[in-house]
Amino acid sequence: MKVLIVTGLSGAGKSSVVKALEDIGFYTIDNLPPNLMVDFIKLIRHTGEAIDEVAFVIDLRSGKLFDELDKSIREVKKKVDEIEILFLEASDSAILQRYKESRRSHPHSVDGTILDGIALEREKLAPIREKSDYLVDTSQMNIHQLRERIVSTFDSKDHSRIEVVLQSFGYKKGIPMDADMVFDLRFLPNPFYDEDLRDLSGLDQPVRDFIMKDERSRKMLNKIEEMLDFLMPHFAKEGKNRTVIALGCTGGRHRSVTFVVLLEEILAEKGYKVSGIHRDFKEIG
Repeated sequence: MKVLIVTGLSGAGKSSVVKALEDIGFYTIDNLPPNLMVDFIKLIRHTGEAIDEVAFVIDLRSGKLFDELDKSIREVKKKVDEIEILFLEASDSAILQRYKESRRSHPHSVDGTILDGIALEREKLAPIREKSDYLVDTSQMNIHQLRERIVSTFDSKDHSRIEVVLQSFGYKKGIPMDADMVFDLRFLPNPFYDEDLRDLSGLDQPVRDFIMKDERSRKMLNKIEEMLDFLMPHFAKEGKNRTVIALGCTGGRHRSVTFVVLLEEILAEKGYKVSGIHRDFKEIG
């Protein structure tokens, strides 16, 4: 198990970091008293949960319990394979501006100004800052840049192959609401008008042969494949781990099903986790 302790100044971006860590598979717990870290790790192992990466957000909100952080870190080191500390900070002016924009009060400026609260935090967090493995200054970062920094630093998994869901549908019943991309295949040859093929579907080879013998069908399939080859790595880089591609024809039985079947084979060969579903056609048997 890997443990990451996220700490730092209020307003430096800890909430954004938590979201980014969750996106790449970390189990995150915010505002945990330091002395409960070991208990949580024991609980995970007792329940048999398959959790390999845990991030604890610990800062001065813990009050006097924060003083036990050093001792708690030593105890955690005995229980896990790896423990690291990420410290987030920003300039006084950047933090001041963020609090003004959010219209929130600084948690440690109860009896003073925001700058007084920042100064208090810097002083109390100085020891853990010196021991941090990663020091990130977010003064000039927006939330997207911060997320990219976190993902590039802590994502140990290969997300170059995201999950792809291919969905066939018929325009007669409307476009799927959950689709990220929609391709209209109604311009392709329609087996419905062939009496020998009408009662079959895109799951049947004769239907696929009929559709794909047309040059337009082959070109369309190639162009969709090329587009996905271009888009998928960029989607993955932005943290998208699943995309739904809807392919539609008039009834959702012949052309759309054919393209789902063929694209599923193509993407599987490229190493993608891919699944095909047919919204408006159910296979019999």
